[in-house]
Amino acid sequence: MSKVWSEMSTITPHYRSVQQLLQSQSFSIDEYQREYKWEKENIDELLADLQGKFFNCYREGDETSAISHYGEYFLGSIIVSKRNNKNYLIDGQQRVTSLTLLLICLYRSAREQSLPVAQTVAPLIFSDNLGNPRFNLDISERLPVINALFKGEAFSPDGKDESIQTMYARYSDIEANDLMAEIRDVLPHFIYWLLTRVGLIEIATVNDNYAYAIFETMNDRGKPLSPVDMLKAYLLAPIEEQAARLQANQIWKQQVLDLISWGGEHEPERDANCIKAWLRAQYAETIRERKAGSVDKDWELIGSVFHRWVRENNARLGLGKAQNNQKMMAVSFPFFAKAYRRILHSSKHYTPKLEAVYYNAHNDFTWQNTVLLASLVETDDDDTVDRKLAVTATYLDIWLMRRVVNYIRVGYSSVSYAMWLLCREIRRKTLAELVAILQKKLAEDDITFSGYAVKGRTGIEGLGLNQFSRRYIYHLLARLTEATEKGAGRTETFERLVNRTLKNPFDIEHICPNDDQSVKNQFNNEQEFQDWRNHVASLLLLPADVNRSLQDKPFLLKRAHYAKQNFFAASLDPGVYEHQPQFKQFANQYGLLFKSVEVFDKAEQLARQKLILGLVELIWSPNRLAKAADG
Repeated sequence: MSKVWSEMSTITPHYRSVQQLLQSQSFSIDEYQREYKWEKENIDELLADLQGKFFNCYREGDETSAISHYGEYFLGSIIVSKRNNKNYLIDGQQRVTSLTLLLICLYRSAREQSLPVAQTVAPLIFSDNLGNPRFNLDISERLPVINALFKGEAFSPDGKDESIQTMYARYSDIEANDLMAEIRDVLPHFIYWLLTRVGLIEIATVNDNYAYAIFETMNDRGKPLSPVDMLKAYLLAPIEEQAARLQANQIWKQQVLDLISWGGEHEPERDANCIKAWLRAQYAETIRERKAGSVDKDWELIGSVFHRWVRENNARLGLGKAQNNQKMMAVSFPFFAKAYRRILHSSKHYTPKLEAVYYNAHNDFTWQNTVLLASLVETDDDDTVDRKLAVTATYLDIWLMRRVVNYIRVGYSSVSYAMWLLCREIRRKTLAELVAILQKKLAEDDITFSGYAVKGRTGIEGLGLNQFSRRYIYHLLARLTEATEKGAGRTETFERLVNRTLKNPFDIEHICPNDDQSVKNQFNNEQEFQDWRNHVASLLLLPADVNRSLQDKPFLLKRAHYAKQNFFAASLDPGVYEHQPQFKQFANQYGLLFKSVEVFDKAEQLARQKLILGLVELIWSPNRLAKAADG
């Protein structure tokens, strides 16, 4: 063993920029390595950090040469075992995979803009090794998805293994992230900064035993204290009475264990994510100004160094005395950790009375976990907690959907400031106060489903399929379908409508065939027709096999098949209106203009627009806040 450690002592860690790490070099993983598991929250945080660091340095008019003086960003360390002329990632596949996905997205964006920097990025993703082309993330089962993303080809992750589905989802998150919109006009600057000023430590060995010894040392005996560990140590320090200290420590450890093992999967970051959400929701009073050169404040510091932030703000948090520290460890943390787990459960499982939590999670609204904790108070019982969660989630659902139908970005960075303000407004409010505040905010909101006059947006009237809106239109159609099903006394649920793991998942269906010349004649040109055909009022959700079988069949033939599907689709056919007293009552009660259609043309689509707007106003009615409060 001494010989091994003696030989290992010659191993030297090297700092590598992203370009140095990936230039003409590929990485593999062993079969027994865990899957790629990064969640949207991990990607959002990384991209927000990169965006903040870059724009704190960038000044309008900077030449690209100025980047050499920009601040650096450190991605951590990776451990590599070099054998059989390959580099095997022993530790770091999550970061390297995520970095590769980001580079692919940047490469494609640069190519779309015909920027020369695309040729600088390409070799970091794909290289020619002595005439043998290969991707630099060389994991055989993942190559099809990487190849499709790199080339911009169609790819379906349905039915594929977990890593492939996760990679595809995270790439979509990167593509839709605010970062890509913010850097569009300075893309070369950002790319060169990422390649040369962002880096990590590479610890490389030529022996698996050495690599795993290093890994085990770093993650076991020699593992540095995590921010959660350091926060616990700080809070324990003034608690000198042995029994109280032991109790606080045991309670803290149990909460951490319950968090990281929640859902049956070990997730070591979940305890830190919970604490960040709790501290931001309950205590963040300041946020970084939205201008170049600004420094991080409460909101950002809690997200990166919460253990240090707590220590530096102990007086404001009432900490420093044994009794107060013990309360935070043994009362506050267990309370908010339990609420956090409740949010996680309702995000993953369609839970009665907490459906809005599931809706927001499906929309990948990652700030939800933070905002839902803001109104809670440690003395709230379980029922009050659920009611507050339901009210706040319902508000977020309405607020979010009003914006996306107007093409307003709701990504992590775009709404960070708004979510900070919201947390401060609803912090530790009673249920009645919470409802009143959120109802007032919705009433004063100038963004509605009918449009947003300030920016010339037209809401539902102007909502059509594109790269930004596809995910939200899919969500909206599922909600319309669910509401219509319930109104007709049927049982199709949102949970099933959006479940991509089903053997035959639901897909978006175009009502009008692409080659319907009789309808095309009503339009001035092909683009106008396609805009109309892709409008939300021209779309449905159908099982994938039905969708594929119909394709460009004539509308009347399609309509006959719609009659056998969910009621939102079936409502186009006259036969479904027979013997449907419950559905008729539902339509009459809310003034919903359901009607059968003989020819789906301009006039009929405009009528369906009105129907959809009526359904939308019902589904996302502010009246839902009071109903959520009533449980």
